[in-house]
Amino acid sequence: MTETVVPPTPNKPARSDESLKSLTKVSRVLDCFTTGHRALSLAEICAKTGYPRSTTHRLLAAMREVGFIEQDRERDFYRLGLRLFELGSTVLANLELHREGRAIVDSLHRLTSRAVHLAVFDGLRAVVIQRTEAEPMLANTMVENSPAHCTSVGKAILAYQPIDIVQRVIEAGLERFTETTITDPDALAAELDITRERGFAIDNGEHQPGLRCIGAPIRNQAGLVFAGISVSAPAWQFPASEVDELNKVVIYHANLISQRLGHVR
Repeated sequence: MTETVVPPTPNKPARSDESLKSLTKVSRVLDCFTTGHRALSLAEICAKTGYPRSTTHRLLAAMREVGFIEQDRERDFYRLGLRLFELGSTVLANLELHREGRAIVDSLHRLTSRAVHLAVFDGLRAVVIQRTEAEPMLANTMVENSPAHCTSVGKAILAYQPIDIVQRVIEAGLERFTETTITDPDALAAELDITRERGFAIDNGEHQPGLRCIGAPIRNQAGLVFAGISVSAPAWQFPASEVDELNKVVIYHANLISQRLGHVR
């Protein structure tokens, strides 16, 4: 009796590829929300992501099931869910930078009497993970995700990134926030060159009008810049004449954090 030979089954598309595409879509939906756009309609999310209405609705329904998204009572608007806050809190608790930087952030705040921000780079933005505010008026103006191209802490980090990362930030859009925001790629490149030369970055009202900031880079054990720390205050309280002296204080505290993370100069 002749044995029947079963031809091999053609390779099917890997399920992991489809899962990756779904995760990418979820990520794009989450990225639609900011501190300036806390609640969005289905139409607004479709416009921001470019996804069809049916696809967006299906994604939002699935994200609502796991707590990533919440829908208000009128069911017209969506917000980020508390599940993301829980996950974010876990990330912070496990983040060495957060643990090692806390005391140094407080020390810099006490020494300068200015607002201090500690941020880590996510590939596009500087994500603030710890802050102390010097003035109540500043508490409502700071954002969790700081643009890398127009904040001192963002530029202090971006100046030490590979050219492809800088290009990615440029391609994502150099949004204008004030009259002094750098929106030209060549001008940004020149600014980053200056930042590397002097070892710190300055924000002269580029993200928020009338706010002056100084930021310095933080290195990991391998010596790579992945985070930054900054001080900020209204320009009338922080004259340009103080920049030369205060930048040394900011750099010193940034280096302290780097050392605690294992970086040896």
